[in-house]
Amino acid sequence: MASKEERKQFEKDGFLVVENFLTKEEVESLKTECHDIVQNMDPKQHARCTFDTSENTQARNEYFMTSGDKIRFFFEKEALDKEGNLLVDKHSSLNKVGHALHELSPPFKTISCSKKVQDIARNLDFKKPVIVQSMYIFKPPHFGGEVTAHQDGIFLHTDPLKLTGYWIALEDAEIDNGCLYFIPGSHSRDITTRMVRDPDGSATSFQGDPYPMQVPDEDFIPVPVKAGSLILIDAKVVHRSSQNTSDRSRHIYTFHVAESEKTDWSEENWLQPTSEMPFPQLYTQN
Repeated sequence: MASKEERKQFEKDGFLVVENFLTKEEVESLKTECHDIVQNMDPKQHARCTFDTSENTQARNEYFMTSGDKIRFFFEKEALDKEGNLLVDKHSSLNKVGHALHELSPPFKTISCSKKVQDIARNLDFKKPVIVQSMYIFKPPHFGGEVTAHQDGIFLHTDPLKLTGYWIALEDAEIDNGCLYFIPGSHSRDITTRMVRDPDGSATSFQGDPYPMQVPDEDFIPVPVKAGSLILIDAKVVHRSSQNTSDRSRHIYTFHVAESEKTDWSEENWLQPTSEMPFPQLYTQN
């Protein structure tokens, strides 16, 4: 954010589009890195963990719950047959890769900890920000999954709540291939639903109001953006994205920054720092 007007717009709407945040070269560096990561991945070590059967629930939960300090692969259900085998090429089968790209991949770390990311955090009054998770989301053609209405604070919570999502389009995000939709001003709503980890840390459940959120479609506005654009997302603003019905993918990179000064990271969050990988301090990078 380069101006007071942009700061005011973010505070009014709960989100802000920053065009040309990444250069074409930076966009390509992330796309190339992710392609190489997927190329070196053996689907047989991952795909079955996403297959939705009762006997596999424990394996899937463990795979997700222990992914905060690793690079792991999550597949679209439509990309798997009943035995959990891929129906399409692995590059076209993924929903996302997460959740520690910002630490374990040098190209992603370079972008995530860049001066322009730090400058935005300072403009948003972050005193001691940490990067808590990151994801590369693919939205593959024709079956890239819908993301229902939600607030990021449902899944990642601090007390008091100070968390911002950086959502970066690596390909044009348009209405037919799954751009984001927002309810402007909806960040005035409280967080009334939380996804919390079970006491033994083996799984999660939703507590509070029913989830997914029940919000009329007419309340949302589409926010299409070009590749290289950044969308800043307040932790409480309500947003969603539709299924990708086009013949084009919609690759994005997203990560979350949380305040660590005079705030507490909730012990109920599914994501917890580990001794091997504590949350990296944004301002001490580079």
